[in-house]
This record gives sequence, C-alpha cells and structure tokens, in this order.
Amino acid sequence: MLYEEDIKKADHIIINTCYVTTSAANQCRQVIRKVIREAPDAKITVTGCYAQIEPEALKAIDGISLIVGNSLKHNLPELISEKMLKSNDIVLTQPFSSDFCFKQMPIKIFPGRTRAMVKIQDGCESKCSYCIVPKARGPYRSLPYGDILAILSSIAHNGIKEVVFTGIHLGMYGLDIDSSLVKLLKIIGKAGVPFRIRLSSIEPTEITQELIELVAYEPWLCRHFHIPLQSGDNNVLLNMNRRYTVSEYEKIIFNIKDKIPLGSIGADVMTGFPGEDDAAHANTLTFIKDIPISYLHVFPFSSRPYTPAEKMKNKVPADIKKKRSAQLRTLGEEKRTAFFKDSIGHNFNVVSEGSNNKNSAIAKGFSDTYLPVRFKAAIGSEGSLFNVYIEQASKSWVEGTIKNKIL
Repeated sequence: MLYEEDIKKADHIIINTCYVTTSAANQCRQVIRKVIREAPDAKITVTGCYAQIEPEALKAIDGISLIVGNSLKHNLPELISEKMLKSNDIVLTQPFSSDFCFKQMPIKIFPGRTRAMVKIQDGCESKCSYCIVPKARGPYRSLPYGDILAILSSIAHNGIKEVVFTGIHLGMYGLDIDSSLVKLLKIIGKAGVPFRIRLSSIEPTEITQELIELVAYEPWLCRHFHIPLQSGDNNVLLNMNRRYTVSEYEKIIFNIKDKIPLGSIGADVMTGFPGEDDAAHANTLTFIKDIPISYLHVFPFSSRPYTPAEKMKNKVPADIKKKRSAQLRTLGEEKRTAFFKDSIGHNFNVVSEGSNNKNSAIAKGFSDTYLPVRFKAAIGSEGSLFNVYIEQASKSWVEGTIKNKIL
C-alpha cells in the first residue's frame, strides 16, 4: 500500500488492479488517476486483472507508462527495466495457453508484517456463470513442493509467525503436478516449520475428510476455513454453475464443526444474482441462520463482461440488492457476535501485531481461529506468539489475558 508521502517520493509506482466487480474496476481507475496527479514525474506501471482483460481501456488514461497483464506479471522487474530503454507500445500482455506454468515473482521479505502471504496456486477453470476470473487468471497451475519449501525456509529467518497459503483456486493445488493440497501439507508437517500456516479460501467441493482432520489435529495449521457459499438456494446455485447443493454444503460445515468445535468458518455470499426472487433470498437467510458460520463476506451481484450471467434475464434492481445485502450483513454481524461469545473461557494462541499507539500496552492480534484479540502486553511485543485466555467479547473484538509467551 502506498501512502501519500511515499507516492511523492517514488520514481516508479506499480499498481496491481482488480476486475472482479464493477466497483473494483472503478476504484482501480480512481487510484490510478490519483497517483498520476500526485506523482506527475513518476513512471506508472499498471498490472493485474484489469490489465489482462481490458488493457486498451487503461491505455486511454494519460500518464500510464506501462501496462502488464497477469500472464507476464512475473517478469515485471525485467519488463520495467527493458521499457526504460524503449518507447514502443506500452501494452505488454498475452493470452494464457493451456500449458501455462506457475510463474513466481520471488518475495523474500515482508517489512512491518507478522504475517506472510505465499501464493502457491494460480488459475481457475470452474467457469461460474458470474465470474471473470478464468479469463483474467488462466488455467490451474501449482508451485512445486521444492519451491514452496525454499520460500518457507527463507521466511523462517525473518521472524514471521504466520504464513497464509493463497491461490485463486487453492483447493485445486497440485492438479497439474500430480499432487494435492493434503500431500503438500503432509510434506510440510514432516519438514517442520517455526510458524503456523493458515489456508485461504477453499471451495466446498475440495474440502475432504483428510483435510479437515489435518486442520483439526496438526497444531501448526490454523483452525480456520473460509468456504464460499454464494447462495442458500439450490436453483440459484445451479444458475451460478456452482457444483454443490445446499445440503452438501451443510454437511461439510457441520462435519468441520464436529471435528473442530472452536474453529472458525467464514463464507462468501452473493445477493441479487439474476433470477433470485424473494423466496430464494429467504432460503439463503434461513440456511445461514441454521448453520454454524462464524462470519460472512457479502457481495451484491455485479455483472461482468464476457460472462454468461451478463446476458441472463430477470436482473434484480439495485435497490433490492442493496436491501438484501443489508439483511445479510446484519445476519453476518449476529453470527460474528455469537462466535466471539463462544470463545469466552477458552485459551487461544495469538500472534501480536503490536498496538495502534506506540505508547500503549494494549496489543492486538489474531488467534489461529481468526479471532481479533486485544490484550495487555509489554510495549514492543509485536511478532510474539502468546497463549491468551479470552474473558469478554465486544462487537468488533474479544479481550483476554496472556497466560504465557510461546515464541
């Protein structure tokens, strides 16, 4: 993230863009124009999904020096250096081929962070009817074991206490290299790591019993799943081209809660998909009320070009989408409050992120179950791992007392 003082000092600024919703695309254009205004002498490179899908639209913005699509983003340092010597077309992108391999941009340091994001998978071939991601990200591809272990070894020397494995379709890790996410985690478990590992979003169809049991019993794996739901109505799920039913999703959630009673389960839910009537929305509300979800990420449907949903009839009016989104967010707050209260009287391992105030003795951090925790700690505790006993819950976090320092 760039702050105003950084922008004004920079010689070259790289802006990574999103295109998953209309709002995200609009915000990207606003950020680009703001940076161009505030750093008129800097070189501006724009990359990411917007650059991959609509490079010519970005080219129309005066002040951009270079546009690099996702298919070439791994070569950014070299492309930027070469561009400084040339003055030809500013757009550098190409379509993804079916045999496109995982291309890694090596990142070894995470300044000012207690958590490191490590991308181990890219690409999606699910073709959900509303989603532009397959066009923006290309086919499934995975980072080989050896490369992942090398990255983890490098991170281990930087004082990082948590690594988050990310991917566009994380549950499909290994499909292209005759492996799987579970096999990778077992290899890491045998090798040993001095930090905990959290998994980012995983599709419900890719959560196996073996994965649930690994998360339940391996202390270095965070007891946290984020599982996209999108809708609690079977007809809407079918029209979305989601590959599960409401009952199948429900079974997975209760299975996880049975094995990991204090674990966290987050969900994405989309409202206002074409054809979603009042009954379908009511089904979604009822379904979410009845399952042990810990929190929700709510998204109103946003029509994207090049997707089947763009041409679907029975579009839901904006005011109704707004109302339904508000109802779902209220339900999400209720779920989060209940999850917070359930943590009272239990101990959790929390990575301290320090305090918002340098002189404050109140530290903040996240438990392995993704609880936002506040607790008294010595100034300078950032990066330490504590075992914290939770004593009370508020609307936005839980509060507790340190029982002992682990690392």
